[in-house]
Amino acid sequence: MKFRRPALAAILCALPFAALAETPQDAPGLMVELNAVEEVEGACRLTFLVENQTSTSIDSASYQVVIFDAAGVFERITLFGFRDLPAERPRVRQFDIRGTTCENIGRVLINGVSSCTVGGAESDICDQTPTLNSRTEVELLG
Repeated sequence: MKFRRPALAAILCALPFAALAETPQDAPGLMVELNAVEEVEGACRLTFLVENQTSTSIDSASYQVVIFDAAGVFERITLFGFRDLPAERPRVRQFDIRGTTCENIGRVLINGVSSCTVGGAESDICDQTPTLNSRTEVELLG
């Protein structure tokens, strides 16, 4: 095919690649936001906003979480039990990290799923990497 206008030729040739470059919306999943950190007696309280954006209610979800100090050094591994997560409804969950101050927490890593139950049976719905966000100075990773 011969084109007299190079600009038109470039546009027409790029069209198939433009369609390939568009990525479909990721399937809805879990959205986890570290919403607040606050000092409580002898601990740092982490407050999470969790939204189950799937069409499936989760009976219980537990995640292995790694805490890093402000210098980025491993501090501890723990489990956070987010309990039930109804479909299409936000939930707030709080966890106290004993023996440390919020100032000393630099990063929180959601390391993986420990357990996930839907309809009374283990499910892989929680295995998808959640969408993560932090409204605090503490970085939330997954």
